Amino acid sequence: MFTVTAKLPGENNRDYSYRVIKEAIMALELKPGQTISEIELAEALQLSRTPIREVLAKLREEHLVEVIPQVGTYVSKIKPKLIEEATFVRITLEKEILKLSCESFPKEKLLQLKGNVAQQELLIGQQGMERKFHQLDKDFHYIIFSGNNKENAWDAINRLSTHYNRMRLLSEMEHSFNEAINQHKMFIEIIENHQAEKVEGIIRQHIIEPIKLWEDLYKENSPYKDFFDHTYKMPVF
Repeated sequence: MFTVTAKLPGENNRDYSYRVIKEAIMALELKPGQTISEIELAEALQLSRTPIREVLAKLREEHLVEVIPQVGTYVSKIKPKLIEEATFVRITLEKEILKLSCESFPKEKLLQLKGNVAQQELLIGQQGMERKFHQLDKDFHYIIFSGNNKENAWDAINRLSTHYNRMRLLSEMEHSFNEAINQHKMFIEIIENHQAEKVEGIIRQHIIEPIKLWEDLYKENSPYKDFFDHTYKMPVF
């Protein structure tokens, strides 16, 4: 059904089930539109239904689960409207944080960025590494925000980006992430050489341009068409 990992030290049943179920949704192991049930989830995690019920309520608030009365509980389909909102916030904040980084950025954080990219490069040519790359990608951007003491701003982006990040992972499963790695190297170069004038360009390349590839995944002839809520059109920036 989905990957069930062991409890982390100090995790109670609620935190554990929340982490595992959300990871399964974000990794597309629990697919958009898929029916899920408290009983099956409880059995898979070997827990009672009480923490599962609480977790599903929380995931519903995060737009990852939908409950249709008298029908059932589903993993939320990917909603272009929520992608568009998350993209707007990310473009705005990433642009400003990169400009700040050009003014001043800790050397130890710069080394962390370079180490992160080195790990990304090790994934090139390997099959099934999309999830690993996706995590390293998120870690890369977190380092930039933390280097400016703006960790909470990155957390805010992540809270808004549940549909955006599922879409990114789906795209990375269909397309190479080599170009994203090259762009991460450009991020480092821009920060290291204080090239604030290049910020607009790299943000467009890294965040806006890839979205054009997403439209094919959304079309009627796509094998993933049922993953999406077609109430809204796929956004183009």
